[in-house]
Amino acid sequence: MEYVSRAPAAPLDRFIDDIYCLTGRPSHRLMRVPPMPSAHLFLHLGGPVRLWDSDLSMAPAVLTDGWFMGMWTRPFFFEYPESVRLVGVHFKPWGMSPFTSMSAAELRDRWAPVDAPWQRSVNRIRERAGDAAPAAATLRMVEEELCSLLAETPARGLDLVQHTGALLEASHGAVPVGALAHRAGVSGNHLTGMFKAHTGVTPKRMARIYRFARLIVSVDALRPVDWSELAQSAGYFDHAHFSREFKEFTGYTPTEYLALRRRFPTEPQGPQDFGPIPDE
Repeated sequence: MEYVSRAPAAPLDRFIDDIYCLTGRPSHRLMRVPPMPSAHLFLHLGGPVRLWDSDLSMAPAVLTDGWFMGMWTRPFFFEYPESVRLVGVHFKPWGMSPFTSMSAAELRDRWAPVDAPWQRSVNRIRERAGDAAPAAATLRMVEEELCSLLAETPARGLDLVQHTGALLEASHGAVPVGALAHRAGVSGNHLTGMFKAHTGVTPKRMARIYRFARLIVSVDALRPVDWSELAQSAGYFDHAHFSREFKEFTGYTPTEYLALRRRFPTEPQGPQDFGPIPDE
């Protein structure tokens, strides 16, 4: 598949890592996706997409239009159609809050169809993009819609979460939560409450996901992997804790994960190739 991305200009860059377009025939249709430090907006301009939660008590979903997906704390499964034409927005963990009335807590470990303002945006993008608009033009359309829907006044606590979340991002989750609160001049409870409101997770949980993301993107399946060295460089100093967290976030042991990656080697072209793996 072809991956074309666009880093948005200010002020969107405070909330969004990139806007991207994914087109073509997927090498593997069913993917297992571990938790990563981002929230998402998907606009599907092709066939229906199926999603499953690794919590099997949750019903699967078939989505054909646009949907939001919040921060995930466990794996989920994503099935591409035979031919893909997907536009996505990689929000920073706190970045979805200014663009939708749906709460981050409601969207934690969940997906939901876009709300009414975004449905109108999806319809406009479909009409303008048609069946063959170049990816770059489609991305400009999405950026225009994002600008038009950006809340003019930040919600209470968003600046605090953005500032402290950026410290977690820069340190790959290494800054202790107590130090974050101290630097910001607020209590730990207040910081936790604001994180839950704007990201759906606690700062401690977000730090764990940033740490895991640092590790998983550093795995080169084409070379020998020293798990102890990788784990320590990512901030895991207890091997048993590392193994438990890896299994919690991927559903596999490190050895099983590496074996699967080696069975289905890929050359990463974009964020969709880091972390997600074909599922059997």
